[in-house]
Amino acid sequence: MSGLLALALALDAALGEPRWLWNRAPHPAVVMGRAVGALDQRLNHPPTQRRAGVLAVAILVIGAGALGMALAALPLGWVFEIIGAAILLAHRSLIEHVRAVADGLRTGLAEGRSAVAMIVGRDVTAMDAPAVTRAAIESAAENFSDGVMAPAFWFFVGGLPGILIYKIVNTADSMIGYRTERYRDFGWAAARLDDVMNWVPARLTALAIMVVSGRALDRAAWGRVMAEARLHRSPNAGWPEAAIAPVLDVALAGPRSYDGRMEDFPFVHPAGRRDIGPSDIDAACNVLWRVWAGLFGAVAIGALMM
Repeated sequence: MSGLLALALALDAALGEPRWLWNRAPHPAVVMGRAVGALDQRLNHPPTQRRAGVLAVAILVIGAGALGMALAALPLGWVFEIIGAAILLAHRSLIEHVRAVADGLRTGLAEGRSAVAMIVGRDVTAMDAPAVTRAAIESAAENFSDGVMAPAFWFFVGGLPGILIYKIVNTADSMIGYRTERYRDFGWAAARLDDVMNWVPARLTALAIMVVSGRALDRAAWGRVMAEARLHRSPNAGWPEAAIAPVLDVALAGPRSYDGRMEDFPFVHPAGRRDIGPSDIDAACNVLWRVWAGLFGAVAIGALMM
């Protein structure tokens, strides 16, 4: 499995998301979104929303797992595994979207806000340049965990079925895993299973960032990462943020607005620089490329040793 994963990582890094293909065919993430949306419309009705949400997640997981097993069992199943994993990994496209924020800020604040609005869910209309920069770096760190480390981990553990199950759960969480009146109960199972499936990858991402920055053996640095990661409202997203902030020496998180309401979140690495800009986004992307290289190297060496 290591060899297939190494090839998939390389293919994703080289090609990213080929627009010519997805202009002609629906991306698997779009298909997954349609499946989640259909179950939402069919099952999300009171008073049995919690049970219906569990049923929806079970249907999605079983369906994704069965599809992965069927494709892997085909005569050229290994080809489907490599291509499928490469499509579901998202390193190159992540870096492109994040670098677009830096490029936008270099043009003007409005362009930076427009670019960051493509990758975050918070309000962007009142953001200044440092706030746009923080949002981009936070998104880069979190989405490397969700979009690269976690899919790679679950492919390594369970092959094509494993990565498909992870991606369908992650898609469901992004669509219905909210604490709103409509999804508080129906999305509960998706949100909790996504937390479970991201638990190890989030911490592996933090470890990888610490390794490539030469801090893996620094017990004090680890203590700060662990303490600040626990301040995040997510049990997982805080880990990559808390690891990358001191590497860049920037303060991340802090107050931000959602749906017109300002929320007072604590800063991560509060002693770090707050007057930050495009060059710090570039630096974050460089760190994540080094993490990708470390991941690829470890997987490739593992494949050669097997």
